[in-house]
Amino acid sequence: MTPVITVGVLALQGAFFEHIKLLRQAVDQLQSVTEQDWIILEIRTAEELQRCDALIIPGGESTTVSLVAARSNLLEPLRDFVKVRRRPTWGTCAGLILLAESANRIKKGGQELIGGLDVRVNRNYFGRQTESFEADLDLPFLHDDSPSKDEAFRGIFIRAPIVEKILPPVTGEQKVEADRDATVVAPAKDSATKEPGVWPVEVMARLPGRSKRLAEKLEAMDLDEGIGDIVAVRQRNVFGTSFHPELTPDARIHVWWLRQVWNSIQMKDLSEEAAREMVEHETGQAYSA
Repeated sequence: MTPVITVGVLALQGAFFEHIKLLRQAVDQLQSVTEQDWIILEIRTAEELQRCDALIIPGGESTTVSLVAARSNLLEPLRDFVKVRRRPTWGTCAGLILLAESANRIKKGGQELIGGLDVRVNRNYFGRQTESFEADLDLPFLHDDSPSKDEAFRGIFIRAPIVEKILPPVTGEQKVEADRDATVVAPAKDSATKEPGVWPVEVMARLPGRSKRLAEKLEAMDLDEGIGDIVAVRQRNVFGTSFHPELTPDARIHVWWLRQVWNSIQMKDLSEEAAREMVEHETGQAYSA
């Protein structure tokens, strides 16, 4: 077992402190089960990011976060963390936008993306700050992991994006998306992991009903027919939510995500141990990763 798992929260702007508070609650709940030690860090530099096993990109203002990250020489290290090293990463609201491979309603050159999720997000889909709202969400991925499995999760949507379209998984840049008006795409990055093939995007949660009530908006959008409002997705090591779990007192999603981080690291450790044993058995030489 990894002695200590380090989880970073990108602290350039937005609700990073709120995430840290809920992460600490989640760690308290998990330590009695896993006996795992955790370190929670605020991340502002590439050197701090290098220490992390996993990362949260919080809600805030995605354009501002992108600009500050670029000026801090953090954009490329973030892309390497997510898309090359394949470390577990969770983005909420603005974080989801940054982790998308494509985002619309953006002027060309107005914002850079990190990427990692083969989706197109629609920024500020629900409108301005005054049109923010709360809604009860059914999150099936919590059902097996929480004593409150039948209790809805209260989602807070503040100038929230949605996943407008699930894109075909590709190994490079989403070139078809790059030709769309007012759309930016993330640059391609080659993964350093040895995992074969491409992974599809999983829809983890929807907000039912609102698409029908927003019919005028839908006529002008290229939404997947009948799919509703997608508000949580996962693809390989990347998880994204369009709402703000960090602005609630409910730590269930943070507990679930830390379990995913823990499981991912245990599987990596097991894979390396299996590789070590195989190489040493077949060659009689010490294994070096």
